[in-house]
Amino acid sequence: MRWWLVVACLWLTVVLVVTEAQTKTRHRHKRKNAADGRGRSRSGHSKSHKVRRVHGARIPLQTGDMQADTLFLESYKNFQDERFSYNVIPDSNLSLDLSGDSPVPNDPSEPVKPLTPEEIQRILWREEEEHRELEERLRKRDEARKKRKKERKEQEEKQRKIVEEQRRMEEEELRRQLEKEEEEWRRKQEEDERRRQEEERRRQEEAKEKELKLEEERRQEENLREELLALVEEEDDKQEEEEEVWLRGDVFQMPTKDDEEPTEPVPIPGPPEVTGEEMKEMEVDAEEEGDEEEEREVVFENRGGLPPGCDISDVMVTCDNVKLTYFPPLSILELKSLSLEGNNITNIPAEAFNGIPNLEWINLKKNKLTSAGIDANAFKGLKTLRRLYLDGNLLETVPSNLPSTLQELKISENRLQRIHKNDFRDLGDLVILELEGNLLSESNVDPQGFSPLTQLSYLRLGRNHFRTVPQGLPGSLLELYLENNLIEEISETVFNQTHMLNVISLRHNRLDETKIAPLAWIQHRNIESIDLSHNDFYLVPSYLPKSLVHLVLVRNNIERIPGYVFAHMDPGLEYLYLSFNKLDGEGIEPESFFGAYHSMVELCLDHNQLESVPSGINEMTNLHFLRLNNNKIRSIPDESICDPGHSGDSTLAAVHLDYNYIDPLKISPTAFSCVRSSSSVVLKPQKTK
Repeated sequence: MRWWLVVACLWLTVVLVVTEAQTKTRHRHKRKNAADGRGRSRSGHSKSHKVRRVHGARIPLQTGDMQADTLFLESYKNFQDERFSYNVIPDSNLSLDLSGDSPVPNDPSEPVKPLTPEEIQRILWREEEEHRELEERLRKRDEARKKRKKERKEQEEKQRKIVEEQRRMEEEELRRQLEKEEEEWRRKQEEDERRRQEEERRRQEEAKEKELKLEEERRQEENLREELLALVEEEDDKQEEEEEVWLRGDVFQMPTKDDEEPTEPVPIPGPPEVTGEEMKEMEVDAEEEGDEEEEREVVFENRGGLPPGCDISDVMVTCDNVKLTYFPPLSILELKSLSLEGNNITNIPAEAFNGIPNLEWINLKKNKLTSAGIDANAFKGLKTLRRLYLDGNLLETVPSNLPSTLQELKISENRLQRIHKNDFRDLGDLVILELEGNLLSESNVDPQGFSPLTQLSYLRLGRNHFRTVPQGLPGSLLELYLENNLIEEISETVFNQTHMLNVISLRHNRLDETKIAPLAWIQHRNIESIDLSHNDFYLVPSYLPKSLVHLVLVRNNIERIPGYVFAHMDPGLEYLYLSFNKLDGEGIEPESFFGAYHSMVELCLDHNQLESVPSGINEMTNLHFLRLNNNKIRSIPDESICDPGHSGDSTLAAVHLDYNYIDPLKISPTAFSCVRSSSSVVLKPQKTK
């Protein structure tokens, strides 16, 4: 609207300027006409008279004639409201000056001729008529200007309404467009959600199918293992040794699972259990013994005021998940095992075990025990305790004054923040120690904290915050588990004192081939199993232990197996798991398996990017299991798996080649001639091209 106002102002300015110019022009024409009249009078024409308005003059006209003066004064009074005075110019030689006393001749030599009242009246009427005409023209001009202004306003209003209507239509169109886009977006989201749900359902179905298939494969492999074991039992001492080597493949179960319970290296008797037949025998004996035995049963039932759900016998009390909030007062001298797992016990007083001093096994898992809630002398009187389970509590430190007879201690899934120098004092008989799922790191574990554990064989430190392998490991250690930590390097000296170490698990850490010192473990003669799965390796690491038999490198980024990487091993690598990596045809050299041709028993290269069967497999004379499934293999040449020149009994029991791009109809009948049974070759299903 502002630009319309600007235009209107400009137009009004132009009108005023033009009007003023026309007025000036008109006055000039009048003066010119007056001059022409005077000229005509001098040349003999009739004389014209002119009355000129003079602003600001209010004096009467004096002509010398009283009657004329009186008439002029009356006329002058009639026009007094207009605030104008007049100069009457009778001819070219006479001018009436209303501000003077008498006519003033143009030429002083000429006589002044006075005007008659009629002439003056006519002059005044003519001037009045001209004045009215001028006012009428101005009025018409104002009306025309007002009309144009009104029309312009109407035009502007119409234009404004048009603009508003157009804007309203645009806004309505934009709103409809937004609603349409929102509806499309909502429909797309619903379709995506439906597609995601369908994909998730399909993935779950595929996972179930795969799980069933894997289960079926495991059953088949288990059957094959049983058949092989049955055959091995009938062979000589050499075959018995082969059987022992064969079973080493179970050190790390494939595929690995973090929640698997570890196999205990040292057989420690478990808590005695009472079977159903023994309970029946005990009931028969109780009936035969009479009143004395009945009294004893009553004592057992009422002893300690235990809640319903507790199982009590003469050697074992089990009160798992019965919502106990206190340590029950028991007085059973012959009790050997006590299980209070899954309750809400918060403290153990000093006298808790006074009535049950002969305990050998205590299970206090999944309670709410705190370090402050366990009395310093709570376990001190237990002279025969061998197993103590404190997993899943709220402990921040290791309980003090633990019995020296302890052989197994589990404090996993707690809040341990430090291992002090004397935490394991007097525990020289401890064989198994589990401290997983705590807040431990190399900075809060004293290097001498494990030194009292002279018989420790099995140590679990997984799910903590270690960046390096902890120092001061016991020399008696056989198995070390450090999975799910933040370990980034392995120094040269960390395993110098652990000469008996046999199994190391370092899966789910941050290691790669450049972070392992060349002399870290290459000289060890007892390390047989290493699990390095779920790390950051791009190559199979060099300088592996000479005695290595079992190597797990599942789910890394391995692209290449360097040549001769296994050549220094003695007697040779037997179990190699490289599943779920990035191996292709160029990543495996002809010398990659050099040193393992006669020792390899299980080889897993599944879920890689292989386009052909790697060279060297047909030279593995002791190979039992081969997994090449889930690759990009398209053909199986005759000599790629079986060597036709090899003499002697074949050992290959199972070959997996499913989920590749192989056409089974194009495989030569002799391609699997070395496999013991054709049913052990898995070729279906295959991927579609």
